Amino acid sequence: MALLYERISTHVLEEIRSGVLRPGDRVASEMELAAQFEVSRITSKRALEVLREAGLIERIRGKGSFVVKQLPNLEGVTTPLKGALRPARRGQTPATIGLLIPDVSEAYGLELLQSIEERCAEAGANLLVRRTRGRQADEEQAVESLVASGAVDGLIVFPVHGDFYNASLLRQVLDGFPLVLVDRHLSGIPVSAVHTDNVAASRALTERLLERGHRHIAFVSPPPLNTSSIEERLEGFRAAFAERESGDHQAHQLTELRSTLPGSFTTESVRSDLETIREFRSRFPEVTAFIACEYNLARMLDRALGRPDDLVISCFDSPGDPIAGPPFLHVRQNQREMGNQAVDLLLAQLRGESVPKLSLVPFEIVDADRT
Repeated sequence: MALLYERISTHVLEEIRSGVLRPGDRVASEMELAAQFEVSRITSKRALEVLREAGLIERIRGKGSFVVKQLPNLEGVTTPLKGALRPARRGQTPATIGLLIPDVSEAYGLELLQSIEERCAEAGANLLVRRTRGRQADEEQAVESLVASGAVDGLIVFPVHGDFYNASLLRQVLDGFPLVLVDRHLSGIPVSAVHTDNVAASRALTERLLERGHRHIAFVSPPPLNTSSIEERLEGFRAAFAERESGDHQAHQLTELRSTLPGSFTTESVRSDLETIREFRSRFPEVTAFIACEYNLARMLDRALGRPDDLVISCFDSPGDPIAGPPFLHVRQNQREMGNQAVDLLLAQLRGESVPKLSLVPFEIVDADRT
């Protein structure tokens, strides 16, 4: 089934083939095409861009779009025109990539940002960065403004945590706009994504603790619903216990902490989560190890419990510099490889190449005493 923008570009191509539109003729505007096909202006704009990239029309600022005076051999033009895109729009001007990221820290995000910036520089691409601060409304506004204005040729998006998918992102996927997700994916949505194998990583971390003699282990996180990275880490945690005797080993869960979520960090929320952790500990004193889904939650566990000698706290990601925070046994994600692959996949899309929907990057388990 053709994408919406492909239907529009194919329609205009057929008008040119049949002579309805001749060299120099004006092509319907974004607004006119949007009304005719009952789609958004972003979709009609993308269709006109594809026609321009294929060498069929030229767009003149303030005047509109026109069939080029010297048409290419139309017998060699295939549909959908997506397959005929020229590299990075352009041959003459470099591609511009938009990066949407919640935030960065020493524990996670900073190295990812650095690798994306460096890879773009190597490829001669421009980079626009927008912080979404973990808020879905900010993410949606950033997608709309960057795409609708034509400021970027493609997007790399680190999706925010949330119970609902971003409607703007879904629209770009359906419209075929070049897009790559990093760190997580959107379940059931056919879009290219690069991230750690969170199931395998969480299982490996849990098994490390089991091998060290811990029989009762607790997984700690915010609510996991519709955040693929947390859902998969919880799945991997559970899988590590599947082949263990349930009477001897027990998996525990504390998945309602919220103070580390973007926009939720307040004195009251921190106090509430600290009390929740202490209550959980009093109910399950047999727990001797915790797995936090992120570094800040590990620090909260450390603060709430005081880390007695018989208790181990582990997590995903940890600063390489102990000055930035206490070290924990942790999963180290390969942020550099994640960023490199994201840029490469997006540039491949801009060249009209097919790319995989899922790309997994390696990880390693790092002890607290390793730098």
